[in-house]
Amino acid sequence: MLLLLVAIFLLHLSTIIFLIISTANSAWWSTAVYSMDIWKQCFHGNGTCATVVYKDLDDCLQAVQASMVLAVIFSCCGFFVFICQLFTLKKGHRFIFTGVFQLLSCLCVVIAAAIYTISFHSKDQIGSYGSSYILAWLCFPLTLISGVIYAILRKRE
Repeated sequence: MLLLLVAIFLLHLSTIIFLIISTANSAWWSTAVYSMDIWKQCFHGNGTCATVVYKDLDDCLQAVQASMVLAVIFSCCGFFVFICQLFTLKKGHRFIFTGVFQLLSCLCVVIAAAIYTISFHSKDQIGSYGSSYILAWLCFPLTLISGVIYAILRKRE
């Protein structure tokens, strides 16, 4: 049981780290000239950065930003709830609240990544999706798996 708790603890911690990196790092879209994330666009040549502005897609960009921030918040809250439940939950009860927070984080990540995939760069010929975008999609199954594990897991002595 201790090994399982350590494994789920490390899975949750790594998911939080991946979520923070994918939210903050400037590599959602990369070309030879610039790299772009959900917050700013940085040019490789002179090292300057500018705020990302899409005239027609500003609402979509704000939805992606909000969803990624909410995913980080839900996952962090789930982590703290797990620590609290670890010491206060009675024997035989499930980690339901932690699982709910992880599943909410999963939902926010998939919403953000799906909106970004559908709305941005779908017609761009030059460039490719970056590491932060891939990390965001990787966080989706990780948060889903950990949320399901938390919902199934019972506390034992």
